[in-house]
Amino acid sequence: MDTVNHQLNKAQLRRTLLKKRQSMSIWEWREKSDRICFHLQNSTLFNQAKTILAYFSFRQEPDLSPLFTNTKYRWGFPRCVNQSLSWHIWQIDDSVQSGAYGITEPHPDAPTLDPKEVDLILTPSVACDYQGYRLGYGGGYYDRLLSSPEWLTKPTIGIVFDFAYLPQLPIEPWDKPLKNILTETGLTPQD
Repeated sequence: MDTVNHQLNKAQLRRTLLKKRQSMSIWEWREKSDRICFHLQNSTLFNQAKTILAYFSFRQEPDLSPLFTNTKYRWGFPRCVNQSLSWHIWQIDDSVQSGAYGITEPHPDAPTLDPKEVDLILTPSVACDYQGYRLGYGGGYYDRLLSSPEWLTKPTIGIVFDFAYLPQLPIEPWDKPLKNILTETGLTPQD
């Protein structure tokens, strides 16, 4: 498939899925998000982790915030800095601000996280496929992160609603598959 069509397909798919996600009722969004949180809490990967990278829900992404009150874990959240993600420790009472693209992020002065300390990455996605590939928002932030040597071996879970878990996505040569996908119906390891 030629590159132009490939990019168009990706952009079109992204638009369609974002539209579908944002058309969910608040009740459905909350209910499905709570089921995702339930499956996550019951997964071995989650229970064995101490430091977890997460995200603040944006544009009706699955909402994991009920989990953030659990102080058994150290939570890391991203800030967009230039072309990359800077990870900061965040606790439930810490301040947040609106960053790039209007996404909520920790305060720049919040302590940063060393990749060596991280046990699990909960990855926001527009869609994921059965091979573990993800469709992001097009900025490439997570692609760059997950391709860099210090993050390559980290356990990852792509978090999507079931309607965005698809048989196959258009992929690029540099795309790295996620190791697990979680929807409201449960966790699927990608090995």
